[in-house]
Amino acid sequence: MKKFVIDQQVEDIEMPENLKLNTFLQEFHSDCLHPECRFGFYGFAFGQSPFPVPEPVKNALIENAGKGTYASVPGIQELRDAISEYSKRNYKFDADPKRIYVGPGTKELIFNLLEILHGTVILPTPAWLGYLPQIRYLKKNFHMLHVRANGKIAPNDLEHLILRLHDRQKILILNNPNNPTGLVYSQLELEEITDVCRKHEVLVISDEIYAQTTYEINKFVSMGKIYPEGTFVTNGLSKSHAAGGYRLGYVIFPQNTFELRRQFKKILATEYTATSTPIQYAAIAGFKESREMEEYFEITRNIHKIMGDYTYQTLNQIEGVKTTKPESTFYLLANFNAYSDYFLANKISNSQKFSESLIQHPYHTALVGGDSLVLERTDFSARIAFVDYDGKKAMENYIESTPTTGSDKIEFIKNNAPKIVDGLEMIKRYFKDLKRNADSKLTIRELDAGKALSK
Repeated sequence: MKKFVIDQQVEDIEMPENLKLNTFLQEFHSDCLHPECRFGFYGFAFGQSPFPVPEPVKNALIENAGKGTYASVPGIQELRDAISEYSKRNYKFDADPKRIYVGPGTKELIFNLLEILHGTVILPTPAWLGYLPQIRYLKKNFHMLHVRANGKIAPNDLEHLILRLHDRQKILILNNPNNPTGLVYSQLELEEITDVCRKHEVLVISDEIYAQTTYEINKFVSMGKIYPEGTFVTNGLSKSHAAGGYRLGYVIFPQNTFELRRQFKKILATEYTATSTPIQYAAIAGFKESREMEEYFEITRNIHKIMGDYTYQTLNQIEGVKTTKPESTFYLLANFNAYSDYFLANKISNSQKFSESLIQHPYHTALVGGDSLVLERTDFSARIAFVDYDGKKAMENYIESTPTTGSDKIEFIKNNAPKIVDGLEMIKRYFKDLKRNADSKLTIRELDAGKALSK
């Protein structure tokens, strides 16, 4: 039989960590012999909104299912107009529809931007697990910029790194709101980063896919508004509209980029011709102003906040654990490095082994470890996604009886997200067991050493 030779460039790329973990969990679930395994696992690993797709979007898809013709490469005009109005209405960001290009998800559009833009990429870490594989696949020069304890880019650190880079063009990836920390940059923080970028003519790819999930939505500021001449803003349906499967995203180009957009259009036409036409028409309903959409955003934001506050407070009850307090998204970053000695005593030498030990019986808990977030393998931080619940049921119950007090919210979580409650308790149990096992091993070693000395 003929042997097929795979390009080395592809061989060097690993399966994305979230998909790799999903495969592992499926195999583990089928192999586990304990009766307790039948419930599956506590899912803190996957970043997918649990809510149903908004009714206006679903209805628009049904109505336009018969539209089988190719759309224009940048996207249908009605959708680009709707996105322009959406940005102006929600983010006070005025973008000419001509600067807006639609694609099959922001992931693809970020890849396309990295394809077309020459230069060194600056990747702040911890980072979403999708950026680095793309950068490596495209063989881009890149440098990590580890953020400070507050979880955000320090302008001085950014400038010091820029001064060490010799490529004439630099590209900063800014993820705001941030995955994995759930943090949001203030306008002042963005202005300080902009001062550095403007001074050194650094381009910014601002991934704002979680913008609409910001709990206090009026506090979100788009980098495209602060640095319009140098920022590519990406956003889409996946997170705020719970429509990851629709695969629709958009990019807003900086000002005065006619020639760049012409070249970008050529890339899109070559790679995938155009985004699905029925999906584009469905997206119009998601971006157009309507009371139904505004209510949907408000309810889902509030539920995310309730779940996030509970997860934050519960994890911080574990001695030595520090977490970011989410202001947006459905994630937080938990720092478990206070347990480093206990990990090592239990022969857990890196974050991958930590993740694997936590999914084993009896814990059955999945999270994304530090090395998947572009941290050092020995960094025992982890991303916690708090979306393991029935979003449709939660929305219905929230509308029927909106929780207002602290006790109301606890009761809401217990009734609507029992796997989050039980999963967090299981994480607590894991660290108690980790410490107890390490202490018992230490005691045994001390006893053995005492016996040796007495001989």
